[in-house]
Amino acid sequence: MAARKPPAGEREQLTLFRALPGDMRPRDAQDLMAYPFFALGKNRRVAPIDFEAGPVRIRVEGVPEHGIATIWDADVLIWAASQLVAARDMGLATSRLMAATPHEILAFTGRGTSLRDYQRLRAALDRLQSTTVATSLRQGDRRRLHRFSWVNEWRETVRPGGRSGGIELIVPDWFYSGVMTDALVLGIDPRYFRLSGGIERWLYRLVRKHGGTQRLGWMFELRHLYAKSGSLARYSDFALDVRRLAQRQALPGYRLRVALSGGVEHLYFHRLSGAPAP
Repeated sequence: MAARKPPAGEREQLTLFRALPGDMRPRDAQDLMAYPFFALGKNRRVAPIDFEAGPVRIRVEGVPEHGIATIWDADVLIWAASQLVAARDMGLATSRLMAATPHEILAFTGRGTSLRDYQRLRAALDRLQSTTVATSLRQGDRRRLHRFSWVNEWRETVRPGGRSGGIELIVPDWFYSGVMTDALVLGIDPRYFRLSGGIERWLYRLVRKHGGTQRLGWMFELRHLYAKSGSLARYSDFALDVRRLAQRQALPGYRLRVALSGGVEHLYFHRLSGAPAP
């Protein structure tokens, strides 16, 4: 009797998508811009992120070894979204199984290409894989939760001498389906990758998501912003950070202003006239 073949794994069921060469417009997934999915500090975070507002429920958990994926780790997902949308717009087939060299990912996200940068990329992929998310977003019912990791699996090929030959990773269906729907992706300013602070990176993405190109801009109560950030900082420290960012005008393409309205502190923001459309 012939031996039964083991069931095919996810990798064997997917067609490999090879990263496109050259520069392309950075694009981000709107859901990731609007909600607290990532740790905002570089220190290892093991405390879960819990967020609930109306029909939206989110819980993000990490393992003690790696901690929750950070907002800098999310650059890998911005790279993936940019690749997938560019390929779709060119009429090319896409896949959740993606392949690239570490150099391609690092260069796209404005990183260096030293040994330390390669090691940080591997650590980011480990955090993305070990971070688990449960969310009701796009599920039609707040009681229904979609559970996934930011990277289902990843592997690296190594050439003789220890040099990397390339990376393959599988993004989750929740992320892939959102990216491949036009309304759920936005272009972002390439200068985003130069932002060094977790709060300013998070705030840029939120402002880009909600501010858009509306002439009169948008506003949020600082207390509401604090809840949406998932930050572990005290509210007073978070508010101080936002005020400093507004004072420095730290976000590319947007004007920020913190002011009291009805005794409540708000952040007002609008897109600068003449700023290049992201």
